[in-house]
Amino acid sequence: MVNAYCGVLILADVCLLFIKAFFSVLDSAYRLFVPVKEKSVAGEIVLITGAGHGIGRELALKYASLGGTVVCWDLNPQGNKETVDEVMKLGATKAYGYKCDVTNREEVFKVADLVKAEVGNVTILVNNAGIMPCKPFLDHTPEDIHKIIDVNVMAHFWMLQAFLPTMITNNHGHVVALSSMAGILGIANLVPYCASKFAVSGQPHPFILDD
Repeated sequence: MVNAYCGVLILADVCLLFIKAFFSVLDSAYRLFVPVKEKSVAGEIVLITGAGHGIGRELALKYASLGGTVVCWDLNPQGNKETVDEVMKLGATKAYGYKCDVTNREEVFKVADLVKAEVGNVTILVNNAGIMPCKPFLDHTPEDIHKIIDVNVMAHFWMLQAFLPTMITNNHGHVVALSSMAGILGIANLVPYCASKFAVSGQPHPFILDD
């Protein structure tokens, strides 16, 4: 009886998978000819964490090129300054850089207040900061694991607590949470990192249901 019940559940899951795949293909084909209208970010205040290098820097440059006022946060002031300088070279009239340890909740709120006073209300928050130590799980120290979770997961919560209330009050704002393929599939030598990105991938959806 139990085996039959499990078999029905598996069959139902497979059927649901095929139905979702079918409609996904239809939607993709439709959007090939009728693309979704892109949202303008001109005039938006865009805060990007981990903006001092890599993806964060590229995001800052892209948002600036689209007319957004870019606010760069990073723990490395030199790298952050280089990003701000590159943004200004694009012809942006304003760009801002702040040093902040996003794992420190008190510091996040302190710098957030400074941004609100000097720049204005952040309307697009990009939680990008992350670290990716690559080594076998048993080679990770407790400190390594705590740091990965603090930077890759907990920082998202502190940033949301600092900026989301104003977005809700103004009924205007967007939050971007950068995850990874490691948040979908397991990857060797990245056990804590994968766990952190699975957490990030699961974070936005409950907000839709939250009061």
